[in-house]
Amino acid sequence: MTMLIKVDPLKPAEDVLRKAADLIKEGGVVAFPTETVYGLGADCFNISAVLKIFEIKKRPPDNPLIVHIYDKKQLEDLIDQDYQKASAIIDVFWPGPVTLIFRKKSDVPREVTGGLETVAVRMPSHPVAQKLLLLSATPIAAPSANLSGKPSPTRAEHVIEDLYGLVDAIIDGGETPFGIESTIIDFSRERPVLLRPGPATIEEILKLVPNLEIPDFLLKKINEPVRPLSPGMTYRHYAPEKPLILVTNENKLDEILLKYPEAPVICPQEMTTRFYGRRTIVLGTLKEPFTIAQNLFHVLRTVDSITTNAVIAIGFEPKGILFSVMNRLRRAATEIVE
Repeated sequence: MTMLIKVDPLKPAEDVLRKAADLIKEGGVVAFPTETVYGLGADCFNISAVLKIFEIKKRPPDNPLIVHIYDKKQLEDLIDQDYQKASAIIDVFWPGPVTLIFRKKSDVPREVTGGLETVAVRMPSHPVAQKLLLLSATPIAAPSANLSGKPSPTRAEHVIEDLYGLVDAIIDGGETPFGIESTIIDFSRERPVLLRPGPATIEEILKLVPNLEIPDFLLKKINEPVRPLSPGMTYRHYAPEKPLILVTNENKLDEILLKYPEAPVICPQEMTTRFYGRRTIVLGTLKEPFTIAQNLFHVLRTVDSITTNAVIAIGFEPKGILFSVMNRLRRAATEIVE
């Protein structure tokens, strides 16, 4: 039986969260909110607990997990390198939605790192995640709290839909503020590399890390299985069960609308009038692009409840947070029209 724990997201009661922390200490698996998406957490040093995460999610064992901490001092137990070259990022974005990759200490189980000699670490800013980490008194390994391949969960109802009865507890802390997973930067190499765009935008990161390498694959659809270099890099991810047609070339939009006459269109508020007579699913507004990121995964989950053979998504100019949104849409898409 899964324990459902409702908390105030801003001021979570310690006595309530202690129940979840005790489960972590006992080798249990707990879903909890962060500022990005909901995570599925276990004691990172308890191998049997970590293996439960992979079993529950049906996650490939070579796909690394992110280790969550509440104090920078905990890095000493996890990493085997000087983290000073990441200090500018840490000073600005920790706690917050940025994951950093370092060479790992031998004590960190290889089950956590997908067999890699590096470990991904994040210090979340969400009050519930922070208090859970503090009460658990251990770093918590946690991927997103969904079945592998499905859109990441941004609400407790998403976690319940995927994992109720499979996990020990689900902490309901409301909707997550950012709605997409953390930015990931690899500092284990000579030159820092961006491995996943997220709420901390490329433009913001480049101001702090001018020599950041930005791989071309971040805005391409990965069609073949790859060995993940960081969490969330598997080739199939974020996808609804229904076919998703992503249109990035506006000149071909009318052709796609004719091809799929019944398909609803996922678009920003500003474009809804263009699709008169056709169902639209509003992602957010271009005036506040973070609303588009926040709503993305909820909308992708909503698609599967609609009676339709396919859904069309309108692409965005990949700048700021919309670069991160396009990264997710490309990897969720069945077909990309360019």
